[in-house]
Amino acid sequence: MLSLDNRTRLAFFALAALPLTLLVLGGASPVPKSPAIETRLRLERGEHLVRLGGCAECHTPKRMTAQGPVPDLTRFLSGHPASARLTPAPAPSSETGPWTTTTTEQTAWSGPWGVSYASNLTPDTHSGLGMWTEEMFVKAMRTGKHYGFSRALLPPMPWQRLAKLSDSDLKAVFAYLRSLPPVRNHVPDPVPAGTPQLD
Repeated sequence: MLSLDNRTRLAFFALAALPLTLLVLGGASPVPKSPAIETRLRLERGEHLVRLGGCAECHTPKRMTAQGPVPDLTRFLSGHPASARLTPAPAPSSETGPWTTTTTEQTAWSGPWGVSYASNLTPDTHSGLGMWTEEMFVKAMRTGKHYGFSRALLPPMPWQRLAKLSDSDLKAVFAYLRSLPPVRNHVPDPVPAGTPQLD
């Protein structure tokens, strides 16, 4: 049996260990993460969302293989190739309704809205997101407007789904896109419906 002195010592050690026990059991505030860890976690979250959202399906040029087109990872998320143009979709008829067409690479689409080209999402200053700010990116995804205030983002860009992401998630996507190697590729401007085509 413990003597009174030993009981007193045991009670003292139990009380002294209480803060550590609370920390282990989650009763205390979590230890803050270092800025480097926070940045890494943010980039990983952004990459996860970009891959889950299928951004590369339209924004990455493809190369043809025996199995069909596959993403060209040397041009990852660099948008529609600058030199390739797409003609307007066939005019709607009472028999077929409106048509949409796409390139083999699926980086350009035409339909009743005109012709749209997938943007360069790499951080290239002259042709990609290099001049964009985080605020502009978030606003563009919320409003469906280029730069957050300009022309409409055209189909098939699913900005309406992206608008449902939290600010934190959209900022993580932007941070990840800004971490990619820049690829110089001036994507053609969209062509509104009814614009005469040059030969």
